[in-house]
Amino acid sequence: MILLISDLHLEEERPDITRAFLDLIATRARSAQALYILGDFFEAWIGDDAMTPFQRSICQALRELSDSGTAIFLMHGNRDFMLGQAFCKAAGCTLLKDPSVVQFNGEPVLLMHGDSLCTRDEGYMKLRRWLRNPVTLFILRHLPLGSRQKLARKLRSESRTQTRMKANDIVDITPEEIPRIMQEYGVKTLIHGHTHRPAIHKLQLGEHAARRIVLGDWDKQGWALQVDEQGFALAPFGFGNAQLALPSN
Repeated sequence: MILLISDLHLEEERPDITRAFLDLIATRARSAQALYILGDFFEAWIGDDAMTPFQRSICQALRELSDSGTAIFLMHGNRDFMLGQAFCKAAGCTLLKDPSVVQFNGEPVLLMHGDSLCTRDEGYMKLRRWLRNPVTLFILRHLPLGSRQKLARKLRSESRTQTRMKANDIVDITPEEIPRIMQEYGVKTLIHGHTHRPAIHKLQLGEHAARRIVLGDWDKQGWALQVDEQGFALAPFGFGNAQLALPSN
């Protein structure tokens, strides 16, 4: 059994989400072969050298899960793209490239955070290219801690303001990107987060049936995708019941 989650946006100001995550990895995730976290795990991350006590506690919890035998894979999101190898080594997890192809039940599956598919949001895509540039990342990681904190607050504030002002179709996935990226990587299943619109979309790629699975964000409830011999099942769970059985799909 494999679990996939995304968009937890962990922060000290949301202890309910933190408790739900810790409950998940202490229970269901212990029985999983692997846990995949597809971006925006943290609400903000300004560098592995700037971990707060709260972030260190999450790191330690992941390490305990890894030590128990569950493989952990972590992908960057648009909030925590500065997560690095130092954190992953301490947490016992593997950093995945975005996008990545993995094998689930003998089938190649494409994993993404999802923000790179929102190509109609030209302003965001321009900012994304700048922030992910290796030169920019090098400079950001070597800025004084105070400067990084100030920049992170500014980017978060601007992101929230601009998202509220943009039309829904601008901040959602560009439909034409779905078949293009799936055909490029030769897959019939795409799994991503980012949009906060959980669903399993049935698609047609030429003569082949396909699907796009969108993971849910954690806010009023948690979301997890379970992959096992029965197939793919996406379902929410209440924050007081992280062991809630997932329905088959």
